[in-house]
Amino acid sequence: IRPSDRPTMLRFIAVAAMCAVASAQYINAPLGYARTLGAPLLSRYATPVAVAHAPVAIAHAPVAVAAPTARIEEHDPHPQYSYSYSVNDAVTGDNKEQHETRDGDVVSGSYSLVEADGTRRIVDYTADPINGFNAQVHKEAAVAHAP
Repeated sequence: IRPSDRPTMLRFIAVAAMCAVASAQYINAPLGYARTLGAPLLSRYATPVAVAHAPVAIAHAPVAVAAPTARIEEHDPHPQYSYSYSVNDAVTGDNKEQHETRDGDVVSGSYSLVEADGTRRIVDYTADPINGFNAQVHKEAAVAHAP
């Protein structure tokens, strides 16, 4: 088949398909429900079987109600804690640290991290009932690494 004959062949296939669809018709099958030969007609039915179900005994256990318990929450009138951590991962470049101290209602601490531009952000914060939460942010210049 030459490439120049392809459009002609595609047209021929399209026309042949249209002719096949136009000449299609139903298969001439007999109408109605025809009886198959050789199978005997059903002449008798079996006598129905009497079925009786015995009642099912169901016993529900009484619901146990728990007695109310008094839950005593321990309250420390002067809480104190202190924690700190630091991360310096040369593989991922993650470099940060934090420490915090609480003495009663006064919390103070700081955290630092290296930002995307290489500068270090340091945040010092305090919180108390009188002044609320206060934070001071400082930035240190980027540290140049040796090549």
